[in-house]
Amino acid sequence: MFQSSHNFRGVVKYLIIINIAIFFAAQLLPGAGIDPGVLAAGPINQPGFYPTQILTHMFTHFEFGHLLFNMLALYFIGPIVEMVWGPKRFLTYYLICGVGGFALHMLVLLLTHSSAGIVGASGAISGILVAFAFLFPNQILSLIFPPIEMRAKYFVLMIFGIDLVLGVSGRGTGVAHFGHLGGALAGLIMLMIWNKGRLRF
Repeated sequence: MFQSSHNFRGVVKYLIIINIAIFFAAQLLPGAGIDPGVLAAGPINQPGFYPTQILTHMFTHFEFGHLLFNMLALYFIGPIVEMVWGPKRFLTYYLICGVGGFALHMLVLLLTHSSAGIVGASGAISGILVAFAFLFPNQILSLIFPPIEMRAKYFVLMIFGIDLVLGVSGRGTGVAHFGHLGGALAGLIMLMIWNKGRLRF
């Protein structure tokens, strides 16, 4: 199930292709109408926000490192979840988690009167991490930094615990920590709905 030969197929393949294509089109063809500043989602109460950005922001990246990190996570973990759920449920879940990340980020912006927008697939990827930990809670993950092994359920708790601390403290400027948390929360809610409130980790 975890063989790399299965990693580039199905919905995951097309999501990765779309994200990469938009990134390089924006970099190489600036006159083609693909403007990351328009596709990204700015504050909903300020000029320049378009409802389409609720979806387009999760396929847009400003920096190559951000794109690479998100696509690697999707490449290694996404196919495993998709094989369990099938393409339709996986895509539905992925998009809802992306929208969930957008929603919580915007709520925090309104409450704090901030103007920081949101861009990238991180909210959707956060939901996929939650799904993986739900489906395979005791799967051992080998981390690069720190160089340790950790069960998936503890890895997810650690990652989003860090996001919560940094988000509340205001540290980690430039990272949409509440976007990550919103994607994870949306994923958790979807899992509860699909499993009638019964969760096991």
